[in-house]
Amino acid sequence: MRPLTVLELNAVVAIGRHRSFRTAAVELGISRTALSHAIATLEARLGIRLFHRTTRSVSLTAAGEQFVTSVGPALADIGSALDAVNSHRDKPAGKLRINLAVGAARQLLVPIVLEFLQRYPDMEIDLVTEGKLIDIVADGFDAGVRFAESVPQDMIAVPIGSPQRFAVVASPSYFARYPKPCAPDDIRFHCCIKARMASGVVYRWEFERRGETIRIDVKGQLTLDESSLILKAALAGAGLAYLREWDVLDALKSEQLERVLDEWTPPFPGLCLYYPGQRHLSAGLRAFVDFLQERRKSTAEPGVPRIADFP
Repeated sequence: MRPLTVLELNAVVAIGRHRSFRTAAVELGISRTALSHAIATLEARLGIRLFHRTTRSVSLTAAGEQFVTSVGPALADIGSALDAVNSHRDKPAGKLRINLAVGAARQLLVPIVLEFLQRYPDMEIDLVTEGKLIDIVADGFDAGVRFAESVPQDMIAVPIGSPQRFAVVASPSYFARYPKPCAPDDIRFHCCIKARMASGVVYRWEFERRGETIRIDVKGQLTLDESSLILKAALAGAGLAYLREWDVLDALKSEQLERVLDEWTPPFPGLCLYYPGQRHLSAGLRAFVDFLQERRKSTAEPGVPRIADFP
């Protein structure tokens, strides 16, 4: 029997980690059909089934579990060795897989990611968006992007942008029907567009002023789970919306939306890129971290606008 290839070993580990041929294929950068064929061929050569497959699920067999447990650490060592060798290149090369929420990707894409790729043409960046917080190590990511307060304590965090703010807004047509709230308690008399978090929990609007903190379970007919939809509903006059300041800046400038309770929404820490500290830092990730720090320093100069990043 010919020796197993690193691709075959990575394929088994990726499928075992994700419990999905589709997700593993995306991570490995090959088609699902090619991945399925590679695993079927490998199992035939070994004479052992590594996975239980149904039309709805994939799971490791006992032999597959033992195989992944044994092979996983060795693959991690191989990856670290390749990263160490790659660090001696004049210019970094390879792929970075970064997990982040849709809003963060929207903010990072043009001012940061595309500029980084122009500087380092041998690099690739794979942005994978999802709302829930995941284990980036277990799911095969090089790094993640989240609010500073959500970064796991065992990770190294690199600030990306300036502090963030939320804004309470509604359209002029809405305020033509209802008086503007002057304090958070007034919101109970308003129709609000509610936001469902990735966890399924409906977000409680948060306010703070001079040390006083208020959280409100708002009322309204409409619940949405994506900020662009909430913005669209607010523009249509559906009610008050609680959105990230960056999301509504254009609508405020064009007077399509009006802002209220401004003094009750102070700044809070922004986003961070984070990654595991116990790993050898690849040349690509090191270059990306250095790029973020360089850009953050340059945009901190007076008169230069800073980037606002949101999840």
